[in-house]
Amino acid sequence: MSSPSGICLIPKWKQDNGVTRPPPAGATRVREAQPSVFKKLYDRGDLPIVLKHDSMGNKIIWKVEIETLDYHHFLPVFFDGLTEMEHPYSFFAYQGISDLLEHGGTKILPVVPQLIIPIKEALNTRNKQVVCTSLKVLNCLVESADLVGEALVPYYRHILPVLNLFKNQNINLGDGIEYSQQKRENLGDLIEETLSTLEQYGGDEAYMYIKYMVPTYQSCQEHP
Repeated sequence: MSSPSGICLIPKWKQDNGVTRPPPAGATRVREAQPSVFKKLYDRGDLPIVLKHDSMGNKIIWKVEIETLDYHHFLPVFFDGLTEMEHPYSFFAYQGISDLLEHGGTKILPVVPQLIIPIKEALNTRNKQVVCTSLKVLNCLVESADLVGEALVPYYRHILPVLNLFKNQNINLGDGIEYSQQKRENLGDLIEETLSTLEQYGGDEAYMYIKYMVPTYQSCQEHP
């Protein structure tokens, strides 16, 4: 299957006489991420956040009003931290992104192109914990502001290949099925949720491009 530009978007291993074959050996192997800029800036004290412990657990305290931050600088930096797995870096990156998206409003859309590389790098680690966290963030990003979902459509070729690899792997990362579902840590379910959200917010052409990249995706909406 080719895109409107004539470029074939379906992986070569899926093109053999229309028969869907499993990905080649090693395709889902975990890959080590490069040290993140986020970690470097946090260690240097260049991020306006501190960690607070209380009876409710850990939380972020911002040293400045979030609305006053330069989103072109700080939002990509926090997305860069998605590859981190060690505490407190992983906690700060995820919670920081959540706070920035919650308060960003119209500042978010212009920054979307700067977020694609960190999202792609996080997904390309193939680390299931990192992928799950990245998918949760991607869902939040799409719903955070008007037109963000449509702005992501041209970048599906960077985002969706790893989702295609793991789509049918219902792997629970929690302590059991119920806990995993409660914490949204079932990889297969998260991928389905993410694809559905991308389609819902991506405009008229979103489904077509998702289908190019993830041929087994079944739409949750009616199409002519």
